[in-house]
Amino acid sequence: MTTVTMTVNGKSASGEVEGRTLLVDFLRNELNLTGTHVGCDTSQCGACTVHVNGKAIKSCTMFASDADGATVDTIEGQANADGSLNTIQQAFQDHHGLQCGFCTPGMVMAAAELLKKNPKPTETEIRDHLEGNICRCTGYHNIVKSIMAASGQDVSAIAAE
Repeated sequence: MTTVTMTVNGKSASGEVEGRTLLVDFLRNELNLTGTHVGCDTSQCGACTVHVNGKAIKSCTMFASDADGATVDTIEGQANADGSLNTIQQAFQDHHGLQCGFCTPGMVMAAAELLKKNPKPTETEIRDHLEGNICRCTGYHNIVKSIMAASGQDVSAIAAE
């Protein structure tokens, strides 16, 4: 067993992990941050996307011990300080960017990374960025619309699929 310490959503977090413990399992099972979902265990779906040192990663492919000393942000840390939805989360709600909600945490985390790098992405840039995140319900149209709305852009120009 190894002790890991990291900053998760702005707070110090420590725990004992086996060398094979994945970051997603540490977050869910040790820290009770269950918003990060386990979908495929093969890094195909993106439901487990979190930010490690500001970069979106699939937490099912990273060992918790590799995040020792890192800053980790999860979906639970995305809300505003008063607990209200942040801009991206609110846009997903307003523009129906979710259905069953299983992929939503990963989509929001991927969108947050994109908007940090590119505050006004095009529809094509959004779709390209989401390539590693799978949604089985929405067909992506409203997810793209939500991210565009979160960037402050007019969503009426997005072509219906």
